[in-house]
Amino acid sequence: MRNACWLACFALLVTAVILVAQPSSNQPITAQIGSIFSALIQPRDPGAAVLVKKEGKILFEAGYGVRDLRSRAKIDPQTNFRLASVTKQFTAMAVMLLVHDGKLHYDDRLNSIFPDFPPYGRDITIRNLLNHTSGLADYEDLMTVQAKNGGPSWSIERQIQDDQVLALLKAEPSGKFAPGTRWEYSNSGYVLLGLIVAKVSGMPYREFLRRRIFVPLRMTNTLVYQNSINTVPRRAYGHSRENGQLAETDQSPTSATLGDGGVYSNLVDMGKWDEGLAKRTLLSDAEMQPALTPVELADGSQPQWPREPASGNSGKPLSYGFGWFLDPYQGHARNYHDGGTQGFRTTIQRFVDDHFTMMVLANRTDLDPDKLALQIADLLLSSPAR
Repeated sequence: MRNACWLACFALLVTAVILVAQPSSNQPITAQIGSIFSALIQPRDPGAAVLVKKEGKILFEAGYGVRDLRSRAKIDPQTNFRLASVTKQFTAMAVMLLVHDGKLHYDDRLNSIFPDFPPYGRDITIRNLLNHTSGLADYEDLMTVQAKNGGPSWSIERQIQDDQVLALLKAEPSGKFAPGTRWEYSNSGYVLLGLIVAKVSGMPYREFLRRRIFVPLRMTNTLVYQNSINTVPRRAYGHSRENGQLAETDQSPTSATLGDGGVYSNLVDMGKWDEGLAKRTLLSDAEMQPALTPVELADGSQPQWPREPASGNSGKPLSYGFGWFLDPYQGHARNYHDGGTQGFRTTIQRFVDDHFTMMVLANRTDLDPDKLALQIADLLLSSPAR
């Protein structure tokens, strides 16, 4: 599951559209926010749900477009979207709750939890998995190699499961680099964290999140989706643009993995998540601090984005904690994460010192929620009333 927010072609497309759809500064700020999205999304097309909170209260909340092209049901604040990699902050919270319980420690080694993992797992800690410094191979790359070599292959009908990801990683003789020496975004690491939550807690990952996160925060319609086990209420289906038209593209061979992207949620519940984070409902300030502390590499240096020609961030420094990017925006402190998977793109952006949060959940891949959220941030940061 690649984080689609890094695909440059989408960013260029959305930037061009946004330049045409700049809101008028003479309008109230809520009207300016609304005009950003109404200019991009036709009422009968797949679209997005948008939430802006300021000082803990809802400033703006709206849905644009439809949940799917079959029913044409309207997107509203109760519509559930696949969060994709925004799931990682929930997986990180689950691990942190187990640390709070004394059942896990950040310096526990992978082999202490999976004793049959190859020797290279002895150097990989829970902390490495949380902050993307584990060096684990990308399981999607391993899937491709398996298929080319005549091994097992996966499809929409036969999706890879978490235990199969673990098996692929166990078959590797080593990682890509020594743990802690580099930073590389790792869906593999978060799949393993989901398995670790299940093994250490003694209950399925979906049930641990329900009991320890969703129920305490009253996130009544948020769930970890598993086909044939549960269903998603008021479900948005994913779409992509094909031959100039939006078509349903809701699932992929990797859509069944859990800890890296399996949560579905909506604006109402995500607002409660934001409130729980602000009020430290689940963990104290001290217990949350590791998640909000930028990772340093083993030599004390700040990590950089991998050098990839298609990435606009290639080679730039970055800050990452546990399930959160921590890079500031225009000098303003920010905790954020984007998500992208087949048919969906999402973002949550928390400007912690300015006390506002933006969330954009889209069920189409030709929108860039990160850029749209930052356009809202520009409005809020420049508003005299802020």
